[in-house]
Amino acid sequence: MMDARDAISRARERGTVIPAYNIPYLPMVKPVVQAVADMNSLAMIQVARVEWEKFGSQSLEAVAEEYGKYQDPEHTLLHLDHVPVVDEDQKRVDYIPIIRRAIAAGYQSVMIDASRLDLEGNIRATREVAGLAHEAGIPCESELGAVMGHESGPRIPYEEIFATKKGFTDVAEAERFVRESGCDWLSVAVGSIHGAVAENLRHQKKPEARLDIEHLKRLAEATGIPLVLHGGSGINKECIREGIRAGIAKINVGTEIRQAYEKALAKDGQDIEAARQAVYDKVCEVITDMLCIRDTRSLLYGG
Repeated sequence: MMDARDAISRARERGTVIPAYNIPYLPMVKPVVQAVADMNSLAMIQVARVEWEKFGSQSLEAVAEEYGKYQDPEHTLLHLDHVPVVDEDQKRVDYIPIIRRAIAAGYQSVMIDASRLDLEGNIRATREVAGLAHEAGIPCESELGAVMGHESGPRIPYEEIFATKKGFTDVAEAERFVRESGCDWLSVAVGSIHGAVAENLRHQKKPEARLDIEHLKRLAEATGIPLVLHGGSGINKECIREGIRAGIAKINVGTEIRQAYEKALAKDGQDIEAARQAVYDKVCEVITDMLCIRDTRSLLYGG
């Protein structure tokens, strides 16, 4: 069985990336795992709190159970995505019990998102969760800066976000954060955006985003750990490839495969198998066209 820490470290060392596919609906697990295995790729299957609160993944335990039916230990890992300390509706979250539940359910890595706190608060919360994760022998991902998109209310125009560098991760803060928090991977804000989760916006196409590659390089040098790109769907493909070369070792892909599932389900009269096929096709497209990472298993593990 792969080790999550080792897999991400190998990706960083060898200039490639491991995608993490979000599961807002339980039937998506099967086609994602199948596509990853068929492409001889490596990937994480992940779920965020917002996906069982506002979509149809039910719970982190339900996703773990579904993953257990279809997992391919040579190609896939199970990751807990965004557990916020303050959520997208600005409500405090009792996050420690969620982390403990994920560890008990067999998640191979976890993420704490305390990025809506000030720097001191983010460090404290991350240090606490990293301690729990390390006790269980698994790595901890965290976030510094603000990857926009999940917030309630009107969406800020993308060009305004990029031009003003609104929410971008500060290099000096990142260096201190990694040193004091104990996190293993750091999600950074360098131009990507999340797909909207508000009901009136979630079906809209994301604006094409780009990355500030020079800023990303400075973050990679300052932190010395694998960096994570959230909001991977919809980014200019060449920017993604430059970002991987600059230090991104994990990339989250959610909106593209979620919308493929939802559109197929609506079109084909709630035909789950048709929707699964749409997800399978989209994951294969992401692997071969967006990320160019077919046969990643051979590159990282020689098999």
